[in-house]
Amino acid sequence: MHKTLPTNEVIAGVIKALETVPRVVLPVRGTSMLPFIIGDVDSVELVKTQSVEVGDVILAWINGSRYVVHRVIKVDGDNVQLMGDGNLGGEEHCKISDVAAKAEYVISPSGRRAYLYSPWRVRASRFWWKIKPVRRWILAIYRRTILKYKIHKSHRSHG
Repeated sequence: MHKTLPTNEVIAGVIKALETVPRVVLPVRGTSMLPFIIGDVDSVELVKTQSVEVGDVILAWINGSRYVVHRVIKVDGDNVQLMGDGNLGGEEHCKISDVAAKAEYVISPSGRRAYLYSPWRVRASRFWWKIKPVRRWILAIYRRTILKYKIHKSHRSHG
């Protein structure tokens, strides 16, 4: 028998696991972190974190109701502002105490691990933030071309 747990229950288990193991891999869903993390295709490798900095990709509890894996865009004292790379608006807010983990690696279906804070990825994410006004069109093209290919390829490799 296969049982699918609600996302918050799964993530609560991941957070509990991080109390005893150094790293936990979590599959991601949705399109909010495109183009850097592909939901329903990629996973992220999470670690406990002692600090939160602008540019970090974190797992955080927001709105008292759900977890997200999004990028930190501002830290002001105990307040953290987040936004998914694939979002055009809709920032979220949480407290530092609501940050459950930091994503260090994105893992493709083939098992390839890519460090999220390599110099190339840091430059790319900063550039992506700067071109926020034109991301709508870039994401539209990406979703209709490259993303369809990656999702198709991912499903083929699992089937």
